[in-house]
Amino acid sequence: MQNAVVEARRNTFKAPKPDAVRLLAFDLITEVNRNEGYSNLLLPAALSASSLEDRDRNLVTELVYGTLRMQGKHDWILAQISDRPWGEVDAGIVDVARMGVHQIHELRIPDHAAVSATVEVARKRLGESKASFVNALLRSVTRKSLDEWFSPLDKMQDNVERLSIQYSHPQWIISAYFDLLKDWQSVEAELATNNIPALPTLVSWPGYSTQDQLVELGAEPTVYSKLGARMKGNPGNLDLIKHRLAGVQDEGSQLVATVFAAAAHGDSWLDLCAGPGGKAALLSSIAKERGINFVANEFSEPRAQLVRNVVHGATVWCGDGRDVATHGESFDAVIVDAPCTGLGALRRRPEVRWRRSLADLRELTSLQRELLSSAVSVIKPGGLLGYATCSPHLAETTVQVLDILKKHPELEQVDIAQFLPENLKDATRAQSMSLWTHKHGTDAMFLALLRKKQGSQG
Repeated sequence: MQNAVVEARRNTFKAPKPDAVRLLAFDLITEVNRNEGYSNLLLPAALSASSLEDRDRNLVTELVYGTLRMQGKHDWILAQISDRPWGEVDAGIVDVARMGVHQIHELRIPDHAAVSATVEVARKRLGESKASFVNALLRSVTRKSLDEWFSPLDKMQDNVERLSIQYSHPQWIISAYFDLLKDWQSVEAELATNNIPALPTLVSWPGYSTQDQLVELGAEPTVYSKLGARMKGNPGNLDLIKHRLAGVQDEGSQLVATVFAAAAHGDSWLDLCAGPGGKAALLSSIAKERGINFVANEFSEPRAQLVRNVVHGATVWCGDGRDVATHGESFDAVIVDAPCTGLGALRRRPEVRWRRSLADLRELTSLQRELLSSAVSVIKPGGLLGYATCSPHLAETTVQVLDILKKHPELEQVDIAQFLPENLKDATRAQSMSLWTHKHGTDAMFLALLRKKQGSQG
């Protein structure tokens, strides 16, 4: 009799059958959230290695980027449903439940399909018991509409808390935005824009390609950069990209490079923090056309190799930028595109908003100061220092400029307005370029220019 019961149970059990799209998406989300992977590196590699059709590739992309981007918002709902503290729930359950909620609330997928398909992933990766918990969670989510879930936000008095939930950003980032933008409407606009996926932006490299060539491929020219164009689809399929005659680079980053190049003179330039090579590729091509010796420095050897791949034979050093003076060379212009929190590129790097903290900010600002002092030591009298970050945070931008000017009286700030494109409006702060995604459609880049006074010593 007992054998008959066991056999009956075996006959009723069905092996999990997750679809390849959701299984791949879950694996990538897990790799990003639990192993500190980078979605912008992992996802393209995974899609290239897959045999998925374009429609399925698009769904994987939205599930990965979208879930990572909106997971704070999804957690707010799931924490209310869970019968145990959400912070104590198994990491696998958390990630697969987030992916399920994203389909229910952010995509046009019927509730029953979103739930059942996600549960199959949980059965495959987590086991039957945990999958049952995921099933219960997601079914509870579907019992209310999106508007019903978020109606309590209308009564919240704390703008930081409300916007943090509504737009899925940590509260410290929202506070940092308000410190700069000074009004909640602008903060909300920036947060909303961060949640809209950006189209790939191409950049032509002078001497190797032109903006017109990019446009001929079906791309739309960028608004401010005379070298760029935006396009739908996979840039990696283009011959110009394959043969390293053009690159993929946000328009804001293009402006950092071209504005710096417009202000720089002399016959030697240094990119102190060059990896992974976007700005170095553009600057090296500009320098080559102008007969300028260009050197790129990168701390990480793998990233230094990426730089070598795109600078068309220019010199690449691998070493700590804080020790660059040991090379015994000086330069007419040095750009420091410093490691930063990345708060200006959250639409392209969705996990950054959850990975960075105020503790990181303190460490990074210390590193930025050291890199700037190192750069100053190798700039010739009369030479130019460009300081750039892909963050608008006050501590990483204006405060750093004031600090370097105080520590190095041989420097003076150059008003950047004279070097900006004529149609680029409302893009300066304290004589520096300060872009905003909601205003300019670019990453929120910052660039300050400082000149070493003639007669000063290194």
